[in-house]
Amino acid sequence: MSTLLLILKLAVVTVLSASLLEALVLSWRHARGLGPAYDWKASAISVVDFLVREYPLRLLLPLGFWLGWMDWLYAHRLLTLRLDHWSGWVGCFLLQEFCYYWYHRAAHRVRWFWCTHAIHHSPNDLNLSAAYRFGWTGRLTGTLLFFLLAPLLGAPPRVIVLLLSLNLLYQFWIHATWIPRLGPLEWVLNTPSAHRVHHAANLEYLDGNYGGVLIVFDRLFGTYIPERADLKPRYGLVKPLTGYNLLTVEFGQWRDLWRDLRSARSVGEALGYLWRPPGWRPGGGETTEELRQRAALAAEPPTETTHPATQIAPTT
Repeated sequence: MSTLLLILKLAVVTVLSASLLEALVLSWRHARGLGPAYDWKASAISVVDFLVREYPLRLLLPLGFWLGWMDWLYAHRLLTLRLDHWSGWVGCFLLQEFCYYWYHRAAHRVRWFWCTHAIHHSPNDLNLSAAYRFGWTGRLTGTLLFFLLAPLLGAPPRVIVLLLSLNLLYQFWIHATWIPRLGPLEWVLNTPSAHRVHHAANLEYLDGNYGGVLIVFDRLFGTYIPERADLKPRYGLVKPLTGYNLLTVEFGQWRDLWRDLRSARSVGEALGYLWRPPGWRPGGGETTEELRQRAALAAEPPTETTHPATQIAPTT
């Protein structure tokens, strides 16, 4: 365990150092007219988000509650994945990837979970520092709820937590916008190209590419969206975040949800605000489906009609 903790500490140093190096290189390129300006203020918010979450909040909000449930389910497991054979580790990895896919999909499609996950998508520029901006409320909102299936099917809880940590560490490098498409690997892995699409706020790119290390579950469940050469990603939220107020970044989505809950005229409306997709409103709102439907209607050519009074009667 001490070796694992040392590895994780080294990973933290590596991640922060790599993002700083990227910032310096991109700033150097900008100074020579070779690229856009680097947003140091946004990166500073990501660093503060990371440090607060990983140190004081890790102590104040330990994983004990969720690990207790995972231990109970593992004690009553339906299967056993043997870790003394490589197939057991592969099974644990695939279970973790499957659970992560459905967590990540819910984090975009259920407003309750989106209120935390939106913080990760709030930077208007995609770079390595965005990879560790996760928000401070994830341990309270039930992120690990989606991983309870894994111990029930035989994956030891600590192994799942380890694999999830490695999953998130893998995703660090795919937040780089300067890495091109990776050929055949795009069919199997979550790559920088696939993740650029995931972070894009363009209507054509919304709600896709939810995988962690693998992209195969997106292909299997119909949520894979390829990056297009003719459509440059616009990063950030659909309604871009302006300014650098840390409290707005961390709690703005929760503030908006609270306002909507207070305005709800029934229990059904309140539940809709909580559990329906972001943008939902009774009678019509701005969910991804509604926005795409409106865009499709706007793109349709006008139908030519002839008023009866202007029709020319046939001659005999």
